[in-house]
Amino acid sequence: MNIAKYVPNTITCFNLVSGCAASVAALEGNLLLAALLVILAAVFDFFDGFAARLMHAYSPIGKDLDSLADVVSFGVAPGMVVYWVLTQLAPSLPFGPANEFVPYWAFIIPAFSALRLAKFNIDERQTTSFIGLPVPAHALFWVGVAYSILPVLQINPSLFTLVILVLALVTSLLLVSEIPMFSLKIKSLKWKGNELRYMLIVCAVLFVSFFGLLGLSGTILLYIVLSIFNKKK
Repeated sequence: MNIAKYVPNTITCFNLVSGCAASVAALEGNLLLAALLVILAAVFDFFDGFAARLMHAYSPIGKDLDSLADVVSFGVAPGMVVYWVLTQLAPSLPFGPANEFVPYWAFIIPAFSALRLAKFNIDERQTTSFIGLPVPAHALFWVGVAYSILPVLQINPSLFTLVILVLALVTSLLLVSEIPMFSLKIKSLKWKGNELRYMLIVCAVLFVSFFGLLGLSGTILLYIVLSIFNKKK
């Protein structure tokens, strides 16, 4: 019995479990735990592919399982985070009975994430790079933003609600956009060919060191900018 072939799928299941736990934490208002669990899911998502390549344990079920896990961890979980934030803002909005429907706007995040993953699975152009914002990056952006703005939400609930609604739409559209995004997978340690990746890693360390989880969101914004800049070269 070849146990090695089960290792990548097992790691993918850890990704899925982390996403489920992050969703529960988000609905309980524990946004720090939700963010940490999404980060953990991203780590598992990186290593399941690494393990599959290392052990030559590719399989059709592994590909489908990976997408299903990603929908939960990087679609549903950040959607629940944004949903909870909007539920905190909704009572202070000036829309009367319509206030209670505002939080459901957050569900465009899992919807577009699922669409992004479905497109990725059938798009042969995305073997070495991405077209559109990858769902893990999108999820990391949102958990960082949500946790960081939590202490100041009630300063201007209407403004924060508008910003979140617009930003959720814009970032969700980025998921299914035709903008080329470079892959973060480093196949060699050489500087040449990895310039953008190393630059992003250094900036990520600095951003998170200075700004905490908000630095994570800043890193994703930088990733988007570097990808657009790289496209124009």
